[in-house]
Amino acid sequence: MSDARPAPSPWHPGEQEMQRRAGSQQRMAATGPRVIRDHMPEQHRDFFRQLPFMVMAAVDEAGRPWAGIVEGRPGFAGSPDPRSLRINAQPSPADPLRDCLRPGAAVGLLGIELHTRRRNRMNGELTALDDDGFTIAVGQSFGNCPKYIQLREFEFA
Repeated sequence: MSDARPAPSPWHPGEQEMQRRAGSQQRMAATGPRVIRDHMPEQHRDFFRQLPFMVMAAVDEAGRPWAGIVEGRPGFAGSPDPRSLRINAQPSPADPLRDCLRPGAAVGLLGIELHTRRRNRMNGELTALDDDGFTIAVGQSFGNCPKYIQLREFEFA
């Protein structure tokens, strides 16, 4: 007899309720564990490493959500192992997102490669913060559809 338990759902209760109302809960219960990982595959690790910016979101102490940009020369982000991402930059001091960065904070990252429309998401927990940047423990990693992204070019100004 096997003690194998089903993998926990990657969907939070609010997402599960939306899926139930839309009649897609069973399909999404099967799809989620296949496409949402608890680690970054090598291609995601390489992807984040070569980006010049990422969109980041977190909530402040009052529970208000903030989103902003974290940027740097390619290589400012690196993944020392599949379960962590180190960002050697911080949001601008004028960006309210900066005040949301504290150890234990839940954060979301969206990496977009504008010239190919490729997007990857990573959600996790901020585990370390210092003057040079921060480290995030990966909670979820997955690709996003490029459907609504228009091709663009990027250059530093």
